[in-house]
Amino acid sequence: MTANSGINSKTSALFANIPAASIELTTDILATKCKFNFAYFINDNSGQDFRDWTKKQLYELLDKLKEYSKFPLSHWKTEKLGNHPLFVSYDSFPINTDFNRPKSVPHQAIWSRFRLEGDSRLIGFVLPVDYRDTEQNTSGFRFDINTFYVVFLDEHHKFYKTK
Repeated sequence: MTANSGINSKTSALFANIPAASIELTTDILATKCKFNFAYFINDNSGQDFRDWTKKQLYELLDKLKEYSKFPLSHWKTEKLGNHPLFVSYDSFPINTDFNRPKSVPHQAIWSRFRLEGDSRLIGFVLPVDYRDTEQNTSGFRFDINTFYVVFLDEHHKFYKTK
């Protein structure tokens, strides 16, 4: 008995015509999709830890991350929910904040946030455009300006207070 003896020849022909996904196809956009990195995530009593959020809030967070991952960070700077942008970068760490600037975050960081549900925000940073595809030291690894480094969960919009 051969490995294909149980497979209908019409079914085999149908599956043979389905193109395999490949990062080498001109239509593939994998490299454009933003990435989320949690290596800098901290809970220093400024923001919340994952265990502080409800199951519903965590589900909504993961659902947003899934959606935000479909496009580059630059796309989200132009997208709005009503009059409010979904992704914002700041000139510096805000002065009017309830958060403490972590010493572990590089001084080159461009502080940013993603809007989640209601007043909830995902706070972190991106790297400056000057670092695009630059090798870090002689590591062989290159900086990626399309990565959002998550630092805080901000349930009540206290990172960049506007009120």
